[in-house]
Amino acid sequence: MSRSIKGLKVYIPARNFELSKRFYLELGFKMSPTFGGTVDLELNGHQIRLQDYYVKDWADNCMMVLDVDDVEAWHRHAQQTFGSGAIPGIRIKAPEPVDGSLVFHIWDPSGVLLVYVQ
Repeated sequence: MSRSIKGLKVYIPARNFELSKRFYLELGFKMSPTFGGTVDLELNGHQIRLQDYYVKDWADNCMMVLDVDDVEAWHRHAQQTFGSGAIPGIRIKAPEPVDGSLVFHIWDPSGVLLVYVQ
């Protein structure tokens, strides 16, 4: 018997489901059809499941780390896409060196932290 897994999908909370879907779509994720108050979002073969459910403590302590080739490109994309404040609640922190890596932080509309690491 093999003890491997074929996939792993984490549920992400959404205070405002439509706003959160828009945020992830504008980041570049592709969306599957919604079902049962959830939607799968995929980017380069990696998936998350956005859930139309919100608990502040959960959202404020939820984070994703994304290993990327170009943190600066992701930061520029985020600034161009969200810098105008078109989606409320998004916070963007400029890239900074952390322990030998370059790191960029962005919070989704529900408070979930995405950490881009190069």
